[in-house]
Amino acid sequence: MNFLREFFANNIVRRILFLLLVVLLLYSLRNMLNLLLLLFLVTFVMGRLEQFITKKISKLFPISPIVVNTILYAALIFGLVYGIVNYVPKLINQISDLYFSIIKFLNTPQSDEIAELVSSALGKLELEQYGSQALNYILKIGKWAEVIIFVIVLSYFYLIQKKTVNDFTEKLSKSKISWAYNEFKYFGQKFTSSFGKVIEVQLMIALLNTILTTIGLSILGYPYLFALTIMVFLLSLVPVVGVVISFIPISIIGYQIGGISTVIWAIVMILIIHAVETYFLNPKLYAHKTKLPMFYTFIVLIFSQHFMGTWGLIIGIPIFMFLLDIFEVDQNNAVSSTNGAAQLPAESVSPRNNQQP
Repeated sequence: MNFLREFFANNIVRRILFLLLVVLLLYSLRNMLNLLLLLFLVTFVMGRLEQFITKKISKLFPISPIVVNTILYAALIFGLVYGIVNYVPKLINQISDLYFSIIKFLNTPQSDEIAELVSSALGKLELEQYGSQALNYILKIGKWAEVIIFVIVLSYFYLIQKKTVNDFTEKLSKSKISWAYNEFKYFGQKFTSSFGKVIEVQLMIALLNTILTTIGLSILGYPYLFALTIMVFLLSLVPVVGVVISFIPISIIGYQIGGISTVIWAIVMILIIHAVETYFLNPKLYAHKTKLPMFYTFIVLIFSQHFMGTWGLIIGIPIFMFLLDIFEVDQNNAVSSTNGAAQLPAESVSPRNNQQP
């Protein structure tokens, strides 16, 4: 009995068991996964944006974070409404045209041997099936309206009452479930410092990559520019693999509008963009560099996609970095000579300490 008492009193054992309970809870709430993930992402990003703007404006004159949050959320709602009314119909039309254009390319015999070889190889990947699923997913965008509205309202009220909410939650530390609160607080801080920071950098990289790619595609005279821009942004959130997947429709459209020469120019453009990211943008975003070997990147993406679907491709790497942080894996000594490795911010790893929450 004493052995069991000492075993469960061990800090590491207790935290592993608590983490397993959280995983079990999330699995039971898997139907709400979209809501929970969107709520965290919107709250985290808007919170960081509010802190940045408040800090800059406060240097000129004092301003309440509540005012900044209200303006930001008003702008967000206006942008969503304006985009849905004016751009969503165009986006659906362009994505439909893009999808049928790619399917036509795959089903039409090509006179060029290279194009025929590429068409045959892509046909084996069942792109038609995946494209059809993606198109149906986009057409169901109306079903997301309720989730989006709930996320915006809940995140807004949390941010404007953040101190009150935190003070009220802190009262649990003196309750009979203080042990659960302490563990939840520990994992919450770790989750925000690792998962949140990695997601933040992924969003920044995706935004910069999308802007540069859109400029390049417009120079090359690509059609379906709006649909391709959305596609590039979403796939840029997927480390390593997203670049390869996004290049498939870009190369097919390029071949249709200008032949092999346009495809070559598109390859050159993408190589230049990623060179700019690697040597100019990444050093600005990362205080230090931690390289995740490509083998681990693919393994994590495969398993996360299997268990979490499309969301797994986006949050799989951040969750993996969170687990490395929990188990105190020293990422600063990661292998530095992995070509094509997925670069992740070492600052996302919180300092090691043995203090209890």
